[in-house]
Formats: sequence, C-alpha cells, structure tokens
Amino acid sequence: MSAVLDHDFQSILLVDDSFVLRDRLAEAFQERGFRVSVAGTCDEAVEVFRAAPTDLAVVDLRMPGRTGLSVIADLKAIHENVQVLILSGFGSIATAIDAIRLGAVNFLPKPADADDILSAFIRGGTEVEVPVTDDQIPVPTLAQAEWEHIHRVLADCNNNISEAARRLGIHRRSLQRKLRKRAP
Repeated sequence: MSAVLDHDFQSILLVDDSFVLRDRLAEAFQERGFRVSVAGTCDEAVEVFRAAPTDLAVVDLRMPGRTGLSVIADLKAIHENVQVLILSGFGSIATAIDAIRLGAVNFLPKPADADDILSAFIRGGTEVEVPVTDDQIPVPTLAQAEWEHIHRVLADCNNNISEAARRLGIHRRSLQRKLRKRAP
C-alpha cells in the first residue's frame, strides 16, 4: 500500500449509493490518513468533486440515475490527474474495458475493502489489455449473460427473490434453483 502513498495521494472521493459500504470505506481511508469526500449519486459526486477535487476517486458502476462510467469524464474535466477506479458487483469484461477506455485506472469487483482498492490503484490498468476493436472483446456465453442479468435484477430488488422472479417473469422456485447453481 505504500506505493500509493509514495505518490503523495492524500485525498479520495467515494461514490456509492450504498451508504453502508461508502461509510465503511470512508472510515477505513480516514484511518489511513486520507481526506475523504463521499457522494451517493454521480451528480452529487461532480458537485462534491468540483468543490474539493481529490487525488483518487472510487465510483460504483450501478447507481440510480447515471452509471459510474458516465462520471469519469466529468471528474477528469475538473481535475485531469484524478485517478478513477470503477467498483462493481455486476461487472463484465466488456464493462471493465469500457471503464479503462474512458480513463479509469482499474475496475474492481465488489466486495472490496480499502486494501483491495489501494492495491488496484497501485496496479493501475497493467493487468488489463484493452482491445483495439469491439470485435476483440470476448462475448459472454448465454449462461454467463443470464447469470449476470439475474444478479443485476436481484440487486435492483434488494435481494427480494419474489420480486426479482416477478420482474424476470419466472417462478420463484425456478429462480431459487438457478441461484443455487454455480456461476458459469
């Protein structure tokens, strides 16, 4: 973690609609000596960042309103040297590549703690090969796409299986069976 601190990064913006995760991370970064700013939406993040730019920004991918990808350019327009990391519980290879193309230094799956996030900033995009064309992006299998979609809908329903099954148009027991299977 000292490599991040060697770069004299002293401030971080945490953008997540889950106040529990956001506050837990904020506390962890404050304990590490960071000045921490927080926001619950992309629009709020831009306002907070404009008032007090930070060295680093951790942005959740899926939030009400705009996605985390849409805020990368806004933050970079305000402070071009900000390093942005996208955090997501439902990321895909294509989304990670989009994040890197838009200027994020890395893309990290949830759950992640402060050490995971700092490590991802240290690694930057070194582990990600960004394809030149969209044709080079691996296409997920139908099973992978279904798994990702089910979990995205489930998260939108706050893990309420009955509501998720209703939105997906399948029986609750069928959804429970699918959830018991291992991820493809």
